[in-house]
Amino acid sequence: MKNFGRVLLLAARRRWSFLGIVLTSVVIAVLWGANIGTLYPIVEVVFAGDSIPQHVDKEIKKTEELIAALDAEAADLKAQFVVAKPDEKPKIELKIDTAKTKQTAYAETLKYLVKAKPYVDRYAPSDAYKTLLVIVVLLIGGTAIKLVALLVNLMLVQYVAEKASVDLRGQFFRKTLRLDLDSFGENGSANLTSRLTNDAADVSGGVGVLMGRLLREPLKMAVCLGGALFVCPRLLLLVMVVTPLVALLMHHLSRAIRRASRRAMEEMSQIYGMLNDSYAGIRVVKAFNTQAYERAKFHRGITAYFRKSMKMAFYNTAARSVSELLGMTIVGLAVLAGGYLVVKQKTAIFGIPMSTVPLKMSEVLTFFALLIGASDPARKLQDVWSGLQRGIAAADRVYEIIDQPIRVTEPAVGKTVPRPHKEIRLQNVVYQYPSGPTVLRGVNLTIRQGETIAVVGPNGSGKSTIVNLLCRFDDPQSGQVLLDDTPINEMKTRDLRRRIALVTQRTVLFDDTIENNIRYGTPGADTHAVVRAAKLAFADDFIRRKTPNGYGTMLGGHGMRLSGGQMQRLALARAFLREPDILILDEATSAIDLESERLIHQALAKFLVDRTGVMITHRPTSLSMADRIVVIESGMIADAGRHDELITQNRFYQSLCGGELQRSA
Repeated sequence: MKNFGRVLLLAARRRWSFLGIVLTSVVIAVLWGANIGTLYPIVEVVFAGDSIPQHVDKEIKKTEELIAALDAEAADLKAQFVVAKPDEKPKIELKIDTAKTKQTAYAETLKYLVKAKPYVDRYAPSDAYKTLLVIVVLLIGGTAIKLVALLVNLMLVQYVAEKASVDLRGQFFRKTLRLDLDSFGENGSANLTSRLTNDAADVSGGVGVLMGRLLREPLKMAVCLGGALFVCPRLLLLVMVVTPLVALLMHHLSRAIRRASRRAMEEMSQIYGMLNDSYAGIRVVKAFNTQAYERAKFHRGITAYFRKSMKMAFYNTAARSVSELLGMTIVGLAVLAGGYLVVKQKTAIFGIPMSTVPLKMSEVLTFFALLIGASDPARKLQDVWSGLQRGIAAADRVYEIIDQPIRVTEPAVGKTVPRPHKEIRLQNVVYQYPSGPTVLRGVNLTIRQGETIAVVGPNGSGKSTIVNLLCRFDDPQSGQVLLDDTPINEMKTRDLRRRIALVTQRTVLFDDTIENNIRYGTPGADTHAVVRAAKLAFADDFIRRKTPNGYGTMLGGHGMRLSGGQMQRLALARAFLREPDILILDEATSAIDLESERLIHQALAKFLVDRTGVMITHRPTSLSMADRIVVIESGMIADAGRHDELITQNRFYQSLCGGELQRSA
């Protein structure tokens, strides 16, 4: 509930809208009770054939007669008290007190009737039918006003709920962009996507429920119960005796609904993951004829979700049934108790005083109507209770990510390093993945400015981890990565990464134009700069000749309109446009054709002049570009030098170059 409260704080930023919701809810509740309350004048006045002035006159006369009768009764009781025996006097005293209480009540009623009479005579209709006409007009007018207020209320609730959802999704997405890379997993971000879409929608629904029906319906119930309390307070307390038991049951059901909702959301996250895997690997699925396997896996997932949804539906239905039983029990008790008081003309039940004077039929009927009016909001509350519980559970899941600690934190005051830097230094770097093996074991490496190094090694030796540390996607457990003499964890990440351009084996292109894909990361670059970068990356020719709209061509998802080599040249153009001090190539040429590789090497040879280059590669043609080659094995630097040196002294490098040359042949 704490996290859902944080969502409500986001919603509360719309103060005027929230005030409008409260005011319209009050108007709806008051008119709801007032419309039910019109039953009293219809039964008491109109159906008796009187106008309101006639009814007031009759009530004044009747009340005066009752007061006179009580005066006479009190005088007679006082006379009896004087001559009564000692053991009879307490009973007579009780009767005298009862008569005085009734007399006081009637006197108060008479006082209000006398005050109201001049206004009633002046403004109220003069016959019964006109009185009925006025009541009906007021009833219809009140209903019209209530519906207008309801329309305004619903729109304001939707506005506040959706704006809160926008703010929450903004917070969530902002945090996900700062999460450590291992939070995204191998399949991208199915779990994060589920929370951002499905769970955030449930949170929005919960806010809408809370500020809508869960504000309106209790107010309507309160107005009706307030009216019933005005008619007969003690009778209302008597019929509400079952409420604590039902409240206890509802508390347990609410917790069960919340648990079931959370489990259903977790299952939906799993379904998102399955869909992401199947769609991302659709070529493999088709190539290996595993459609049946994928269908079976998906069927298991949706079946598990179905079971959890049915469990949630059971709890929702149970809550609704308990609520309806509560309403019917209260109305049933009211009918029995009120009927007894009216039929028997009593003022007490089981010796417990219910009223000062006997209740009239019109009062009891109005009491019944108000209780029924209160039971309808109670029933509606249960219809939306599950939505609130889902919203609470979803808020916990969303804020679980927003509150997730991250390892890469920003320094309070970032240090600066002059451009260009003099060297990059890894000093006794040790790194272990969370819940995983140690991949770097005391690495020491210095990269001079303007030098191009290639890092080679077997799979899992720590090559890509070095790239992650240089870009500060993560921090080592011990040791330091320094730019000149400044640890990079003491620099602002924006300042550090502004100096770096990264090109990876898996080229990432966005569903946008070619021009905007090249400009990505350098939003201030003009079209001329984009074209220059494309020419430098040998991409301009195919952009102009082999795409329908040149630089304005829209790329499909993941750049599916282009070959692997073309995509990689666009990624290289994007990196060139950034004008970085440090260019990092992580297996950037490992999956492209020889022609594209040749063009990329020509581009790199020009671009890397007076820039620092770091290449993770196993291609001999790429290795030939390096000023120095570093061999890393088992998380440690095993050797370093030029190609002609390593080929004679390092066994792994010999096997690497020999295998690659054979494959090239």
